[in-house]
Amino acid sequence: MEKEAVRKKTSAQALIEIWLVSTKLGLTSFGGPIAHLGYFHDEYVRRRKWMDEKSYADLVALCQFLPGPASSQVGIGIGVMRAGVLGGMVSFLGFTLPSALVLIIFALILQGLDIGNNAGWIHGLKVVAVAVVAQAILGMAQKLTPDLKRKAIALFALAATLLWQTSYTQVGVILLAAIFGFLLYSKNNEAAANKNQFPLSRKFGVFCLSLFFALLFFLPILREVTSSHWIAVFDSFYRSGSLVFGGGHVVLPLLEREFVPNGWISKEVFLAGYGAAQAVPGPLFTFAAYLGAVMHGWLGGLIATLAIFLPAFLLIFGTLPFWETLRSNPKINGALMGVNAAVVGILIAAFYQPIWTSSIVEPMDFAFAAVLFSLLVYWKLPPWVIVVAGAAGGALISIF
Repeated sequence: MEKEAVRKKTSAQALIEIWLVSTKLGLTSFGGPIAHLGYFHDEYVRRRKWMDEKSYADLVALCQFLPGPASSQVGIGIGVMRAGVLGGMVSFLGFTLPSALVLIIFALILQGLDIGNNAGWIHGLKVVAVAVVAQAILGMAQKLTPDLKRKAIALFALAATLLWQTSYTQVGVILLAAIFGFLLYSKNNEAAANKNQFPLSRKFGVFCLSLFFALLFFLPILREVTSSHWIAVFDSFYRSGSLVFGGGHVVLPLLEREFVPNGWISKEVFLAGYGAAQAVPGPLFTFAAYLGAVMHGWLGGLIATLAIFLPAFLLIFGTLPFWETLRSNPKINGALMGVNAAVVGILIAAFYQPIWTSSIVEPMDFAFAAVLFSLLVYWKLPPWVIVVAGAAGGALISIF
């Protein structure tokens, strides 16, 4: 009995510690998924030594292979390693809730403001999105397309995404890129096996993966059969969270195609929220909380957050028990190289349509975007400063 009490106390202490650390990161981690991984490394590896360099690098590699928000999945994985499934959930909540709550509140405030085409500050936020996504493309292209073969895959993904604009395009492009990567890189790619450090059973992993694919397959069917708006909204967010490789910026084209053409959200409100999302710390996927709140208030924001992050949970819980086998397979690593290159092309396509075409409508917009981009890339100003400057600059430009 005493041992059991000590174990429960130790487990409770671990959960509290995870909550405090992840919440601190959720309140201070600005800059997108790549920056988040740097914050995680500093906190979990360098300062607290919860895991070593190799274990952290392996976990990051796994989460980059999976669709969904890589930084959130890394945080979940660290929580799992520290305190099991509950630890993963607590780590996620601490990192995600701050930005989700802020964006829900922002959406509710927006409903009482001028959000038409003539709102200068809204247009300024749209120009902010141009600068932020351009910076993301620059960084990802340098890292993920270092050779001619991967540059060619990125160009293929760009062309296919622009020329064949359907709800299945991104999935098809990613599958083809995985095949190209498998054929081009698997023979020269080496991967070492590693000991599985995560306390999850393979049966639990199979259950989570089965549930992931079942929801991905049956939700669209249920959506058509029932004609329920709530099921349609849940399906749209769940599918977007299931099919995105490369982090929060890449989810933009999927969400835009799901919510703007059918009239659920106007393009102005969509891009304004995406620009505002750059000002808050934490995962960019909490942009879904903003979209849900615009449509259905607090309940919509919470359901949207659950739906878009649920695939991340199911995938990380489902694959962690099998990570040793996956990591030691050079063919899988080769396929991942192709997928990562395609992500760059998909993001460039999203940068052009709808971001550039909706935001850069006159020479002054281009000049303003160039200034914001320079402040981000060369002056290294934090994103929240760029957002404030964008909104204020847009308002001033509209006056003059």
